[in-house]
Amino acid sequence: MAVLGAHQSIAGGYHKAAEHARRTGCDCVQLFTKNNNQWRAKPISGDEAAMFGAALKRLKVKHPLSHASYLINLASPDAELWKKSIDSFVVELQRAELLGIPYVVVHPGAYTTSSLEAGLKRVSAALDEVDRQTREMAAMTLLETTSGQGSCLGCRFAHLAEIIDGVASPERAAVCVDTCHIFAAGYALGTEKEYTATMRHLDQTVGLGLVKAIHVNDSKAKFGSGVDRHAHIGRGEMGLEPFRLLLADRRFRRVPMYLETPKGEEAGRDLDESNLEVLRGLG
Repeated sequence: MAVLGAHQSIAGGYHKAAEHARRTGCDCVQLFTKNNNQWRAKPISGDEAAMFGAALKRLKVKHPLSHASYLINLASPDAELWKKSIDSFVVELQRAELLGIPYVVVHPGAYTTSSLEAGLKRVSAALDEVDRQTREMAAMTLLETTSGQGSCLGCRFAHLAEIIDGVASPERAAVCVDTCHIFAAGYALGTEKEYTATMRHLDQTVGLGLVKAIHVNDSKAKFGSGVDRHAHIGRGEMGLEPFRLLLADRRFRRVPMYLETPKGEEAGRDLDESNLEVLRGLG
């Protein structure tokens, strides 16, 4: 049985994310540990961390995962933004450590006015500096696959492999695969043959053993569009078959999978609960 969950809000406290996760039928939970569109972050108190840990244990919600701020750009050629991004990501890992969260997902970043190769090297150098400041921590980096908008890195599996190969301590970094992103980036998943070929390529570049989390999202945008727009499971351009194949793949049986689909209710029912039901119905 796949381990399925969703991204949840921390409004009202970190423990509320765990409570909402359990209420909607999640096995696991992802959250932001701070406002994802601000650099500043209010310190996490010991009581807040204890309440979060207790809620996870009480409610049997496993595999908590943190997602870093969207402002962070570890590939930036701008010295000031690059330094600010490193400092911010260090804080993200420190916060995850306080909350007992083992991994922090981060987008590799955009190389903007530099080049692809320079951007990849910039991310590796940034992660080396982050590791220098956090190497005593258990919390680690998960580089996320991206859709390929603009100069964003991570839309090719080879990007992630090159970044990890380029760091001094590759054991401190792994990967989060987003189904919507790889579909939008041009990796086909719609038939068993296509799915098998894409996963073989992922294995040959990154290595399936480095996939520590999966974001399960359908795509509003068309295949290969490079556009990042998430849709409810089976209601987007991907359809249900890629998710059926993913859930049947025994290699990912123990890899936690998190919805990042639009929030809200439909016919009086939470949409996370509905999406999880669809996914479990495919297993």
